[in-house]
Amino acid sequence: MSLRSFLFVPGDSEKKLAKGAGSGADALILDLEDSVAPSRKALARDMVRDYLAAPRTSGAELWVRMNPLADGGLDDLASVVRAAPDGIVVPKVDGPGDLLRIGHYLDALEKRDGNSREIRLLPVATETPRAPFGLAHYHDTQLPRLYGMTWGAEDLSTAVGASTNRDTSGQWAFTYRMVRSQCLLAAKACGVAAIETLYADFRDDAGLRADCAEASREGFTGRIAIHPDQVAGINEAFSPSQAEIAHAQRVVAAFCENPGVGVVGLDGKMLDIPHLRQAQQVLARKAAIAARSGEAA
Repeated sequence: MSLRSFLFVPGDSEKKLAKGAGSGADALILDLEDSVAPSRKALARDMVRDYLAAPRTSGAELWVRMNPLADGGLDDLASVVRAAPDGIVVPKVDGPGDLLRIGHYLDALEKRDGNSREIRLLPVATETPRAPFGLAHYHDTQLPRLYGMTWGAEDLSTAVGASTNRDTSGQWAFTYRMVRSQCLLAAKACGVAAIETLYADFRDDAGLRADCAEASREGFTGRIAIHPDQVAGINEAFSPSQAEIAHAQRVVAAFCENPGVGVVGLDGKMLDIPHLRQAQQVLARKAAIAARSGEAA
């Protein structure tokens, strides 16, 4: 779960595809869906396939956002799987059954191409009115390809006929706060990454960083970006700070110095096993990020 930033790149823009490689994002999402006009879908499919097949010029993982199965998604998969993307972002899913179906298609396509890599899946799990009711069932479904879960508000607000997805203070309205929390909990129940949705105002760096910090505190592990300028702020917010790392190391050391106990004292505070697990998670995330960047953990 070391991917902090997922940068959307329109699949039909050679210029933006080239720019994305130098963005510093942990993953690029080569988009075949909403950012591509219907008349350019076939072109985008070919461009994305060729981009995936070319030698990689950065350490970023390459993901593809397919179209829904009812709108050409199977054609997307048939084209791009041959070039072995790292993962597929699946939009407008109603529930885990949609991922099972896509998983079966991927099984067949990977066998066709002799591809031994198992392509992972990241569903946008809240974009239809039915989707929130399916979130509780992901945990009970065998989904070995599931990398994580993310959520979205724009398509959901359109689907329910809302005039806005914000309240009068500019924050998410209740419906969208609710499905965001449900998505976070569903991801945690499955033991997979929880990816925060996009921050629309790409010129508001301070607002982005504050929003990312809040999402990280809540348990989200990464975020979708819509502009290269957002990547640095996202990466920083979803990386443990030096202070967090130092504290986590001290917590782990305190328990190591007192083996077999369930509670230790540190800086005048009593810490128990949940604090130890939290510290271990911080250090594991640090190590995973370091491994991705080739640094010493």
